[in-house]
Amino acid sequence: MSKVCQITGKKAITGNNVSHSKRRTKRKFNVNIFNRKFYWVEQDQWIRLTVSASGLRLINRIGLDAALKKAAQDGHLKEIKAIY
Repeated sequence: MSKVCQITGKKAITGNNVSHSKRRTKRKFNVNIFNRKFYWVEQDQWIRLTVSASGLRLINRIGLDAALKKAAQDGHLKEIKAIY
């Protein structure tokens, strides 16, 4: 399973570990990601999403249906795109 948020599209980025002597080694900044089940009232079904912490806040703020529409328009949701 890839670590990509299905709502916001956030994914891991790369950067450097910088030691005290300023040596740089590659590292990865992972996303704070969760597997959650949501009840989608408009479709009367449960759906399972991989969402980041900011994706959860977005769903709480604008609602699940609006967040799914926005994610489908931005291209983050491939399987729900057929519904919209």
